[in-house]
Amino acid sequence: MEIDWMPRGRCRDMDPALFFPSDGVGVQVAQRICAECPEKVACLEYALANRVDHGVWGGTSERERRRVLRQRRLSRVRASRS
Repeated sequence: MEIDWMPRGRCRDMDPALFFPSDGVGVQVAQRICAECPEKVACLEYALANRVDHGVWGGTSERERRRVLRQRRLSRVRASRS
């Protein structure tokens, strides 16, 4: 997967530790940064495609990404049955 979007992300000059928080408040701080990022979708798709388990990517927490993957998987199953 391409990563040419990374240099354009809002996080490019920030401490990476901001995006690997240890609590819910830290997740919210990272998500606020991601909210206005022009590369939010590309970042999320990268994390999903590479099964990134830790940190905030594309404005989503680990739990939110697991939910997205589960929903996509269920959608594919339903589509294949139609």
